[in-house]
Amino acid sequence: MTDAQQRIEQQLTDEVVASFAGAPDPRLRELMGALTRHLHAFVREVRLTEGEWRHAIDFLTAAGHLTDDRRQEFILLSDVLGASMQTVAVNNEAYRDATEATVFGPFFVEDSPEVGNGGDIAFGAPGTPCWVEGTVRDTDGNPVPGARVEVWEADEDGFYDVQYTDSRVTGRGHLFTEDDGGFRFWCVLPTPYPIPHDGPVGALLAAVRRSPMRAAHLHFMVTAAQFRTLVTHIFVEGDPQLAVGDSVFGVKDSLVKRFAGQPPGTPAPDGRELGGRAWARTRFDVVLAEASARS
Repeated sequence: MTDAQQRIEQQLTDEVVASFAGAPDPRLRELMGALTRHLHAFVREVRLTEGEWRHAIDFLTAAGHLTDDRRQEFILLSDVLGASMQTVAVNNEAYRDATEATVFGPFFVEDSPEVGNGGDIAFGAPGTPCWVEGTVRDTDGNPVPGARVEVWEADEDGFYDVQYTDSRVTGRGHLFTEDDGGFRFWCVLPTPYPIPHDGPVGALLAAVRRSPMRAAHLHFMVTAAQFRTLVTHIFVEGDPQLAVGDSVFGVKDSLVKRFAGQPPGTPAPDGRELGGRAWARTRFDVVLAEASARS
């Protein structure tokens, strides 16, 4: 490439960056300037063709058409590019022994039912019953009473309730920690499942020979006044998918937990009658960082 061509390309970048100089919000000005510089640098580095650019626009258009209040294709795209996890990393600095955060995912729904401690978030979703218990504490070991513990998961067939065409509400709910910070609930044992791959993101994964499979996991969001909101998962120790990889890069070693299988007839911790079925149990002790915490 000639020096003259380099000057032409750099001049355009500089002009676009300068066009945002009048933005009254300094953060918006910073974001648009950096976005422009990086986007132009990508176009120049790979010498993007006009056909490739049109294909990219078509891809984003298709993602927009598929996105609605029950499916978020752009979150899936962010997830498979690792952008979601990178955003989690920069916004959740490591602090003492606070529980690590991971991706939010596209299947959270507001206003989940309150189940209360010992309740069942499955609401009839198919799967092996699973007992989950734990505490929420601060980094000094003090219990955090009244913390909201939001939980959601796929059923044993790998589907969230919003992926069905009816109006079912299953595999999700919330409860609040007790005075000692404790919480407990029933759910179904998590199993591996593919992220939705019938749209443009799935086509992208197929084109690059990447699997859409996620490691088995259970979503949590824990909120309490004065503390940093925690969005995380726990993963199933021994899940073969852990060795293969998670399609959205969400696994962290500290979040892999033992889900102990219980033979049929084993008494449930709360006396629940399980009809002679096998079940599982796990423990997840949450440590919240203070809202102002910095490493």
